[in-house]
Amino acid sequence: MDTHLNADFTVPVTIDTNAMAWVPSPSPGVDRRMLDRIGDEVAVATSIVRYAPGGSFSPHRHDLGEEFLVLSGVFSDEHGDYPAGTYVRNPPGSTHAPHTAGGCVIFVKLRQMAATDSAHVVLRSEGAVSEPVDDRGAQRTLLHACPQAREVVAIESLPPGYAGPLEVCEHGEEILVLDGELRDDAGVYGPGFWIRRPAGMSRRLSSGPGARYWVKRGRIAQPL
Repeated sequence: MDTHLNADFTVPVTIDTNAMAWVPSPSPGVDRRMLDRIGDEVAVATSIVRYAPGGSFSPHRHDLGEEFLVLSGVFSDEHGDYPAGTYVRNPPGSTHAPHTAGGCVIFVKLRQMAATDSAHVVLRSEGAVSEPVDDRGAQRTLLHACPQAREVVAIESLPPGYAGPLEVCEHGEEILVLDGELRDDAGVYGPGFWIRRPAGMSRRLSSGPGARYWVKRGRIAQPL
């Protein structure tokens, strides 16, 4: 039976993922915290996934792609090992057999790429080149950009005392807070908070102690 979880992409969603229970997946030793989902085991989905030491998932194909950020530990497949801080983008039609030796946690998005998106990305975000976002001290490490899909994926950081301008999320925005404390007019968000804003919503980002977060702008998932 199809699962519809936070499936209305026209409304904002904020979740403290730390407060969520882990839900077992079909593979022993692999648990999930589901953030949004449309479908059963083949689904448009955004999740936090935890692999126990020695955990694995059966070989599978990503017909509409997969992207993930390794949050802790080392994630592996037959193509390599991906330590914490690695961003991986597996394009539509790719296959792999995930596993881990010591355990890991990843933030993963499934079936949310254009069928024509052929980019395969493996990028260590830590130590990667960053660039200024504005004259207030915000920095960005670009992970992926696809102008045709109006999609930008990045790691952004805000310095202590940052106060940003009022901005419109023209094509939608999704954030996972990694470190520090992110704020907007609606609340305060520590590490583990996941925030999804619909297209056209305005927001003003700020931070007292500073913040670092993964962000996707544009191509926020819709039913496929």
